[in-house]
Amino acid sequence: MNKLLLATRSADKMREISEILKGAGADVELLSLEGAHVAWSAKEETVEEFDSFLSNARAKAEYFAKLTGLATVADDSGLEVLSLLGAPGVKSKRFSPQGASLAGKELDQANNEELLRRLTGADAARRRASYLCVAVLLRRPSAPPESFAGRCWGRILEEPRGTGGFGYDPLFFHEGLGKAFAELAPEEKNRVSHRGEAFRQVAAALKERPL
Repeated sequence: MNKLLLATRSADKMREISEILKGAGADVELLSLEGAHVAWSAKEETVEEFDSFLSNARAKAEYFAKLTGLATVADDSGLEVLSLLGAPGVKSKRFSPQGASLAGKELDQANNEELLRRLTGADAARRRASYLCVAVLLRRPSAPPESFAGRCWGRILEEPRGTGGFGYDPLFFHEGLGKAFAELAPEEKNRVSHRGEAFRQVAAALKERPL
C-alpha cells in the first residue's frame, strides 16, 4: 500500500480525513507529520501566509513534499460568514486576538467566543455562513498540484451545541440535518461536510490513478 502524507499536526483533522478516504475506498496508508517522524520547526508557522485557501494548501503541500520526498496532500479549511465579508476565512485558526498564545480546545473556544461577539444581535440572515475546504495533492515533490474543493452551507448559532467535532462545529448549524456539526456522528458529518466533499474527490483521483 502506497504512503500518502497528510500535512497536518491536528489529531482531529487526521482522524476525520482518514475516515473519509477509507470510506471512499482510497487504497493508501495515510501518515500524519508525526507518523512520518517530521519534527516540528518554526518554519512551519510561516508557510500559510497567503490570502486564499488554495495558495495556503498548495504552499503547505509543496513544503512537506519537498521536506519528506513523500506523496503529500494538504488542505486549508475555514469558515466564511457573509455578513462579516467572508471572515474569519483564512484566519479561521487564529481568529481570536488571544489565539497566538492558545492551542487545542482552548483555542477553539476563544475563536468561537470571538465569532459570537462579532455576531451579537445579528438575525438569522446575517448568520448565513459556509465552511470551505481546499485540498492540494502532490504525487511527487515535483509533480503538478491537483486541487479539490468542497463547501457546506449553514448558519451560525447564538450559542454552542454539542460536544463532537472541532473548530467552529458547535456553532455551525446544518439546516438540512437540523443539527450543529458538533451534534453529528462522525459519519453524518463526513457525508455533508466541506472536508468530506473535498477528500472524496481526492479519493476518486487516487482510485483513477494510484500513487
